[in-house]
Amino acid sequence: MSVSVTGPGEVATPVESSKSAMTWGPIFGGAAAAIGVTLILLLLGSGLGLTMVSPWSGQSSSLGTLGITAAIWLVLVQWLSSALGGYVTGRLRTKWAAVHTDEVFFRDTAHGFISWALATIFVAGFLASSLTSLAGAGAQAVGSAAQAGGSTAVAAGTAAASSPTSPLDLSTAYFTDALLRPDQARAAATSNDAAATSEVSRILLNGAAEGQIPDEDKAYLATIVSARTGLSEADARTRVDTVLKRIDDAKVATQKAADEARKTASTTALLGSLSLLVGAFIAAAAAALGGSQRDEEEDLVVTSRV
Repeated sequence: MSVSVTGPGEVATPVESSKSAMTWGPIFGGAAAAIGVTLILLLLGSGLGLTMVSPWSGQSSSLGTLGITAAIWLVLVQWLSSALGGYVTGRLRTKWAAVHTDEVFFRDTAHGFISWALATIFVAGFLASSLTSLAGAGAQAVGSAAQAGGSTAVAAGTAAASSPTSPLDLSTAYFTDALLRPDQARAAATSNDAAATSEVSRILLNGAAEGQIPDEDKAYLATIVSARTGLSEADARTRVDTVLKRIDDAKVATQKAADEARKTASTTALLGSLSLLVGAFIAAAAAALGGSQRDEEEDLVVTSRV
């Protein structure tokens, strides 16, 4: 606290209020208003979104249209609720007496920002809880389906008990096949279909893990295909190359889908953060507007002069 001397025998000391500059009543009121408007608009948006989806072919909007519409609606919900919550916060507070205009402006904007933060935290927690409930319901449904098909899973597990499961077992089985691969591959493939099918599967799995299939494996696959289908060696090799190309195309498509999902998630995160920043600014500006309008509306008490 600073003390200044204004004249002989006079000392000027600053006036400090004993009350806090933060008024929690208007803050909670504005946050409650913002939360209520947000929930109402989210339900309205869900209803409008369901009208754009149809189980009939050709009557639903595209996924891109649905995604863009949902993003625009969420941004509008954020901005509208922030504006209303901030304005209510500014209008509900009492007038600060003997406070500079700049300080009043700062307090109003701070109150609006805090109200926006409380509403955002509540809505984020509500959405997270809803998504968790939906995920739990989905997991329960999957568990029920798995329990219903338990006998089939047991039979499949018994049949695959002798098959390699871990990557190390797969690699060992593949190299074991390469060591014990008979010279008369056509006769072996014809005499034991199950063994030939398992060996082909292990070759394809090892090729997927390594990223490519050696030429000797391709030739061996062509021999097995020729023995199983009756095609010539050339036609069998062409079929093998066609199937391997389809596998590579599927791998590229999967990588492309993953990259597009990464870009979409990155764009969503950036736009979401920008929308939140704009919402915080709108809430602060609306609180300042509401506070200034509240200060303009003042009642004067007339008292008689003694």
